[in-house]
Amino acid sequence: MEKRGVRPVPNGQTVHMSSDDHDASGLVLSRRRSRWHRGSSPGGAVRGPVDVRAAVRTLLTDFVTTECLPQLDGTGIGVASQVLSDFLDGGKYVRSTFMYLGWLCGADEDESALRASASLELLHAFALLQDDVMDESALRRGRPAAHVALSAWHRGRGLTDSSDRFGESAATVLGDLCLVWAEKMLRQSGVDADALARVWPRYDEMRVELAVGQLADLVNDSHAFPTFDEVLDVARRKSGNYTVRRPLEIGAAMAGCRTEVVDAVGQYGAAIGEAFQLRDDLLGISGSPTVTGKSVGIDLEAQKATSVVVAAHQLADPGMRRQLAELMTTPTLTVADAERWRTLIIASGAAQWIEELIDDRLAHALRCLDVPGIPQTARAAMEDMAVYCTKRSA
Repeated sequence: MEKRGVRPVPNGQTVHMSSDDHDASGLVLSRRRSRWHRGSSPGGAVRGPVDVRAAVRTLLTDFVTTECLPQLDGTGIGVASQVLSDFLDGGKYVRSTFMYLGWLCGADEDESALRASASLELLHAFALLQDDVMDESALRRGRPAAHVALSAWHRGRGLTDSSDRFGESAATVLGDLCLVWAEKMLRQSGVDADALARVWPRYDEMRVELAVGQLADLVNDSHAFPTFDEVLDVARRKSGNYTVRRPLEIGAAMAGCRTEVVDAVGQYGAAIGEAFQLRDDLLGISGSPTVTGKSVGIDLEAQKATSVVVAAHQLADPGMRRQLAELMTTPTLTVADAERWRTLIIASGAAQWIEELIDDRLAHALRCLDVPGIPQTARAAMEDMAVYCTKRSA
């Protein structure tokens, strides 16, 4: 198989993804087999010479240390570097993994392609930094959200003006920087010019789609119930596509895959990306904060019209629907109100219905891989990643 990158993984080693505190699964990629070890303990996954997650983290850390942190030194915000470092550490690296799997659909293991894939983590940081400001989220990955940490730094120094406003503004600008750095890391990855030329149109489309989805999501904060199809459309653009579909398509295009293969992994990615967001919405009402690293019920307290909230409204009987509408339009909700809302959602059958939708999308995604030209190693990894993304608890 022709190599289209620049530098192979050192010593011809195979690539693995192993478990950690945030991802209790391990992905083994070799030319002979691929297996996702579900439910293994952090130390129990099979490990090989090169660990994908560790490799992505190393490449990302190297870039941030050499390119990003020195530029933050001139801001006068001493905590900014630590906030960025903390923010990038501990992610599941789903997007970079899918982009690299797209690459492996048409090319051999390659360090430059892995570095290019790692750049998506900076794009993801941009999205999360701004999303936390928009949603007024207090936590991210078990730590104070970036705008909260930056507000505390401002407050601790007794500086003038609003500390909260400062934190939100600083986190927004830090997100803008991550957007710039993401493209810079991709451009400097070492992937050859022809391969990158195949990337840019899809990369631009993904970024525009993400931003448009964020804008559309603001309507979901307007204390009204959109239709379920409208919620899914926003979910696809804001989260699902850029989590799975676009990274896979970008990686496959970068590797020079045939159109049929790019289309197949894109269809798979659309289904898994949608299921990924549906799972996120379920975790928003039933996940454990110690596992998800986020406050449970925050979407309800913010009166966001997520898929599970809208599904409950559509499935409820008239009496329950009136209660749900009241909760959606109450000016300020308490924690107790959010808990009552959660109880009503469960009673409506919405959570179970969303589970069934997730299962349907998983089955459809796996059927999409039934095309010639996808190597067995990459296919097996995508099958197991599909299960992880749809059955995860964080």
